[in-house]
Amino acid sequence: MMANVDESRTLPPSFTPAEMGRRREALASELRAAEIEHVVIYGANRAGSAVQWLTGWPVTREAVVVHSIDAVDVLLVHFFNHVPQARQLASDADVRWAGPQTIETVVEELRARGALHRGRVGVIGALPFQAYERLRDAAGSVLDLTPAYTRLRLAKSAEELTRLQRAAELTDLSCAALRDGAAAGSTEHELAALVEASYLPLGGTNYIHYFAMTSMDQPRQCVPSQWPSARRLATGDVLSCELSTSYGVDYPGQLLRTFTVGTEPTSLYQELHDVADEALSRIEAILAPGVTPSEVIEAAGVIEDAGFTTVDDLVHGLGGGYLPPVFGSRSRTLQPLPSMTFTPGMTVVVQPNVTTQDGLAGVQTGELMHITGDGCEPLHAFPRGLGRIA
Repeated sequence: MMANVDESRTLPPSFTPAEMGRRREALASELRAAEIEHVVIYGANRAGSAVQWLTGWPVTREAVVVHSIDAVDVLLVHFFNHVPQARQLASDADVRWAGPQTIETVVEELRARGALHRGRVGVIGALPFQAYERLRDAAGSVLDLTPAYTRLRLAKSAEELTRLQRAAELTDLSCAALRDGAAAGSTEHELAALVEASYLPLGGTNYIHYFAMTSMDQPRQCVPSQWPSARRLATGDVLSCELSTSYGVDYPGQLLRTFTVGTEPTSLYQELHDVADEALSRIEAILAPGVTPSEVIEAAGVIEDAGFTTVDDLVHGLGGGYLPPVFGSRSRTLQPLPSMTFTPGMTVVVQPNVTTQDGLAGVQTGELMHITGDGCEPLHAFPRGLGRIA
């Protein structure tokens, strides 16, 4: 598989100036609507997608952007030795060391911009409580603009979609490596090594790789785990996976598949997967602009009609974060349904995780899809259906 990949595409390209300008204009519109001129954008511990979206710098330990309409961004980076590369990647920002106390440096920059005399500053991201208190004391009022930022990330631009398409290709490669390399005796750690080795040389990075392995005759796991175990695959097992490879931070594909190990599926697992396939097909057939989450849940009602349920989310947005809409199937709606409808440009994961009512057996199928002008299109090409390894 890897021999057929275009080696010239192993490094994610930078977004064009036009794309970065589009983002600044979109954010400026949100600030004007909120009657705010200045916003503090926060990220830490490799989380905080708005920092990268606006500057190109993936967050490491801690990073803060002080952004003002029609002004140069100041990007404050916590670790001093991370500053040199931040200056390369965030070339349009004034990149500085954040200093011994990041929030104090932020307050000083806001003061220099005259922001503290205006009475209100916006925040995007999970600003720590102590930092929020200090900012509120200095500014007088702080407005959370994270929901507005999230809305900006729902519809993908053409350049973002290109990134996600490449991420889907790399994710497909990782699933092929799992299918072709896994065998009875493999541990979850070894499965992770198979997956990562397929895309690391091609410029991909790990977003997630989750596995579930259990005996089909005596099942004990219905959904992939977030942390791997040392259990070994055995003939007669079923292996489910949830794989996401990023092409550039924050632009992952997502593929969910199930395989039997060295044997045909039992009648229970065949039925579980048949129902999952039917739910996926029905959702794909109706998913289009204007469709509501309740309509998607109705299309997936074959799950409950067959006497099964789900554990994982049925649908969630992806690409720029774990985005709305997020909801489960009819029997697993943990929160009120989002009131939004699907719109063109959204990228969402459809993933019917069909399980038994006792939570002991389950399968995964599904993938990342793009909402087009009149329907949806899968971004992945890996074959669907219940697979077999070893």
